[in-house]
Amino acid sequence: MKNDSNLFFTCSLIEFIGRRQKLKRSEVAAGLGEKNLRRIYEYADVFHCEPIEKTADEFITRCGLPNGDFDNENACKYLVPDYWTIGEVYERLIEDVCGDDTIGTLQEVYASWIDGSISDYNSDFYYQPRDYIRECYREGKIL
Repeated sequence: MKNDSNLFFTCSLIEFIGRRQKLKRSEVAAGLGEKNLRRIYEYADVFHCEPIEKTADEFITRCGLPNGDFDNENACKYLVPDYWTIGEVYERLIEDVCGDDTIGTLQEVYASWIDGSISDYNSDFYYQPRDYIRECYREGKIL
């Protein structure tokens, strides 16, 4: 368990942008692209000194991320977890399944089926233990 603060910030920023633009997190990760994801990850210690809203706006504009209609906050019947909480869920999963390429693994995780399950705030999946989420990801389904 690494506790990679740069990865935590990167995942939290993806979550923040997804909420702001009403996009699936897989769409945000794809829209940012590998080059920008690597830049965010590499300079997370600098970006986190600015308000996350400012950093998000810069990347939304730079990448031309559109407004969508995926509103999992509004669809939530219960308390909506904050973007830092969901960023941590992704960070831990990526750490737990990562090989040598953190950003490559990030892209794989966000592009996978698990993105929809973590983004369903009406389920209890996102707050399950990290080893359970990891095993679900590895098996390709909720166990």
